[in-house]
Amino acid sequence: QVQLVESGGGLVQAGGSLRLSCAASGRTFNTYAMGWFRQAPGKEREFVAAISWSETSTSYADSVKGRFTISRDNTKNTVYLQMNSLKPEDTAVYYCAARWAGRSTHSYDYNYWGQGTQVTVSS
Repeated sequence: QVQLVESGGGLVQAGGSLRLSCAASGRTFNTYAMGWFRQAPGKEREFVAAISWSETSTSYADSVKGRFTISRDNTKNTVYLQMNSLKPEDTAVYYCAARWAGRSTHSYDYNYWGQGTQVTVSS
């Protein structure tokens, strides 16, 4: 069982930056691939970024490539999402998720989810 708690969301102006954190419980965090997803009002949840358990492999949605960076610190059981050059269209609730396997871009592949943190980007 893995419990995930996101933090770091907030209100930021366009062009600004935020860093989201996701703290995980459990002793086997370093065996889980981790992902970030987001959901804007009236839209489906969409993939943002994912990282393998070993930190050696990452993937990003085209819409955030070059602006967002996913990373993890297995000694702290934490995964991060550094978001730079934020745009109003990045406004959404951001969720982290864990998967006991390789990284995936599909939300249905993930076994555990956090409660989400709101990110709002003003124009």
